[in-house]
Amino acid sequence: MRVGAGPVGPGGAPFGEAEPLPVTAGPPPLKGGLVSRIGDIPIKVVYLLGAIVATVAAVLLVFVIFSGDVPTQPENEDVVQVAPVPSTSAEASVTPTPTETPLPAVPAKMAFADLPGRATAATGTVTDSRTGISYPKLGKPWQARSFSPFAHAQRVGKAGVPQTVIASAMLPGDNPETKPRSDADYRAIAARAARWTLGSQYPEGATLAWTGSLKVSGGKGWTLAFRVTYTDGGKQRTGHALVSVVEVGQTKPAMLMASIPESGRAYWRDLNTLAEKVRPL
Repeated sequence: MRVGAGPVGPGGAPFGEAEPLPVTAGPPPLKGGLVSRIGDIPIKVVYLLGAIVATVAAVLLVFVIFSGDVPTQPENEDVVQVAPVPSTSAEASVTPTPTETPLPAVPAKMAFADLPGRATAATGTVTDSRTGISYPKLGKPWQARSFSPFAHAQRVGKAGVPQTVIASAMLPGDNPETKPRSDADYRAIAARAARWTLGSQYPEGATLAWTGSLKVSGGKGWTLAFRVTYTDGGKQRTGHALVSVVEVGQTKPAMLMASIPESGRAYWRDLNTLAEKVRPL
């Protein structure tokens, strides 16, 4: 025992003095700021955040790039409305009503005349799945155009009467009660389609003369070609046209119509191309 020393407590400290508390180690201080803590984020979380940012950026980029590519109706582009022909059965006569233009007798067979002009090169095939036929897609100056109620149309120049146009659709009018069965049936239907083309694509009083009458290649149907005489601007003009009616598995046949007035005479030869290449799908 030390001399002069007072009593001591259990921890060795003299009575009357507080025993010091034990010191414990706290969490280490943070080093650096937020940037220094990024390395502590799991790598999977980093990849996920990166993928989300990249996806959002790609979507925004697509909207910016293609915001001006919404298709619009061409300026001053007319959509020509075409009145349907009256409903008739396949066996009906081509005898016109008092308001219809009389037609000459349809030849049972007549080779197509070679029309003047230079044929436009075909750039592909129009596959009209709505009507079930195919025919040549012609290059420039022919261009695809809206032409109600046709499914597909190509035109040179502006819409009007007359106009330079090729178009396909189901035969206008209601479905016939029975399906055509013979070449004569299809020839009679083609004659009615020709009369309808004469009335819808040319001025009143136009007349026609047949320049071709043959069965459709590769299937059932008939094609008629004809020369049109009409008056426009007080002068007598000449145009050429054709119609093809094609059996496509329904009671009503499909129809290809092409009409080229005198103003488009440079393209008359294209009618020969169409007559040779129209087919059922």
